[in-house]
Amino acid sequence: MTHTDPLSGPSVPYGTPEAPRLAVRGEAHLETDPELARIGVTVTARGTDRRTTLDDLTRRNAATLDLIKSYGEAIDTLETGAFSLTPEFTKHGRGERIRTYHGSVHLTAQLTDFTALGELTTKLADQELTRVDGPWWSLRPTSPLHAAARQQAVREAVQRAREYAEALGTTLAALVELADTGAEDTHRPMSYGMSRAAMVRGPVDDSAAPALDLEPERQHIHAAVNARFTLHPPHLQ
Repeated sequence: MTHTDPLSGPSVPYGTPEAPRLAVRGEAHLETDPELARIGVTVTARGTDRRTTLDDLTRRNAATLDLIKSYGEAIDTLETGAFSLTPEFTKHGRGERIRTYHGSVHLTAQLTDFTALGELTTKLADQELTRVDGPWWSLRPTSPLHAAARQQAVREAVQRAREYAEALGTTLAALVELADTGAEDTHRPMSYGMSRAAMVRGPVDDSAAPALDLEPERQHIHAAVNARFTLHPPHLQ
């Protein structure tokens, strides 16, 4: 006969008087500085002539790419996302008369140098018809801190199981199962008190804007495991 185990959901057999079964959960919570900062950049152009609008968009996109690439090793990745060139038709009148064209290119840049981040973000936002979103802070998927959190969760599960066994006047006999319930980074986007509109630039003037002072958001890493052990039979009184 089998019964539902509250830790995993599926039906598993109970232990026996000769081999009592113990199920515990181990968790770990670590906090650290981020390793990466990601920003989104949208370059736009608008005009009544399709070719002129496309030429303006191409020029602004090239200038933006050159600016980002000029930061060299501070840039971890640079990717081009969606591109669009859309006609806007007049709302009144007969026929399909185009009023204007809207063009945009979306870029994503990921930085490892947070000192350069504020300066680059300010320069990008200071460009003509350019929107900047972010930054979003994160750890690398290969960061050793993820493994450290998982290992700490396992140690916590073993320690908890030993404490239960000690309370019964016995010791652990064997590990029956270890189930990884996942480790995840719970970072969230930071706005730094600015709306997206505050990061959009129209016509460029000759004065350079001061670099933004961006404080990295601390990253919280969580790992959890479910563990099942058998115990040496306790002498209950």
